[in-house]
Amino acid sequence: MLAGAQALAVMSTTVVSVALPAIGAGLHASASAMLWIVDAYVIVYSALLVVGGTIGDRRGRKGVFLLGLALFAAGSLADSLAPSTGWLLAARVAQGLGPVFLVPGSLTIIRVMFADERHRAQAIGLWSTGSGLGMAAGPVMGGLIAAHLGWRWVFGFNVPLAAILLVLAARVIPRLPRTEVTSRLDWPGTVLVTGSIAALAYGLIEGNPLGWTSARVLAAFVLSACAMGLFVLREHQVSAPVVDISLFRRPAFTAANLAALTVFFAFVGAIVFLSEYFQQVAGDSPVAAGLRVAVLGLAFGIAAPLSGRLTGRVGPRWPMLGGLVAAGLAMLGLVRLGGHTGFGSIWWDFAIAGAGVGLCLTPMTQIAVSAVGPARAGMASAVHNSLRQFGQVLGVAVLGAIITAHGPLTGLHQAMIASGGALLAGAAVAAVLLRVTEAS
Repeated sequence: MLAGAQALAVMSTTVVSVALPAIGAGLHASASAMLWIVDAYVIVYSALLVVGGTIGDRRGRKGVFLLGLALFAAGSLADSLAPSTGWLLAARVAQGLGPVFLVPGSLTIIRVMFADERHRAQAIGLWSTGSGLGMAAGPVMGGLIAAHLGWRWVFGFNVPLAAILLVLAARVIPRLPRTEVTSRLDWPGTVLVTGSIAALAYGLIEGNPLGWTSARVLAAFVLSACAMGLFVLREHQVSAPVVDISLFRRPAFTAANLAALTVFFAFVGAIVFLSEYFQQVAGDSPVAAGLRVAVLGLAFGIAAPLSGRLTGRVGPRWPMLGGLVAAGLAMLGLVRLGGHTGFGSIWWDFAIAGAGVGLCLTPMTQIAVSAVGPARAGMASAVHNSLRQFGQVLGVAVLGAIITAHGPLTGLHQAMIASGGALLAGAAVAAVLLRVTEAS
């Protein structure tokens, strides 16, 4: 159930991309408007995750998780009924509010319900499977639904699924304790961190179409840096911070979050641009391209629950580092893709990359949420998921800029080198940080 909610949230970041031509034709949307139909959801999702996790700690994990499902269902319904582009953009913002509460809420519920480290690792493995299946199923589902039912059902199919999950969650999840606090939520800090994340996401997303040296993009980066600097200063001064900055003094916590940023930079970027390769260079249909890319998610979905069991037995360090290295090497292997490369000769690179990410996702999540006590579990899970979303935005922006600069095929080769190199570098840094943790 919690994994299903995670899958829905992640799938909504990829399911729309294949259906964009049909949406544009149906609503007479401009090219820039169609870009924001995808991006509006991601920006809200990434910018407010930390706030959602903190509210869950304070107001009750179960209630906030149910609120997230309800907002997601309502936003999806509004998406499906949109009579205009403006309506759809506003509805996508509303839909993005759902994962703000349900994603950190689901991970926090696991953290609180499973006190035993081994059982918690297995539960996180199943939860992580939802992420991989959501990523892989998005392009396939989007193509199939848009082709046979129409673009409105790309959003509409979320409504009954979210409603079923809402009823099940209300019945099955026990009422969990919330953090007892006497201080108010730090709203100035909330505004600063949200503004910083939103400005950075805007700059990364608009860097390609507007130009990386345009006034608007540079202003967004400056605003983001200033807001983040003020946020860090404030969080050191208040008694009840939105984000406890001291968490990053723990090497293991920093290692896990660095791994999350790196994995989603490489993995989600690869899903997006490999899908484009199969359509633009290899000449596949959107559905065929989605099925090929789905090998990544299928391998991920198989490896993630196995990783949960492995982590429960041997600990999180080696599964995380091994997964990062395997995925990095497989990404580098994709530089041999050509205009007429048969899928039979490269499918195993896809499988190894997906399995590697599935292997490392569970232990890095386990490290992140276990580094704090239950009272701060929502904050820790929200920070972790925020960095995942940042990795996604960063990967699409940076790898997209590389491909734009070098062309579809040569650019893809360069992008795969950047992805594989980032994963291997992330593994090296995480290994050092985890060794420091063991030595202390």
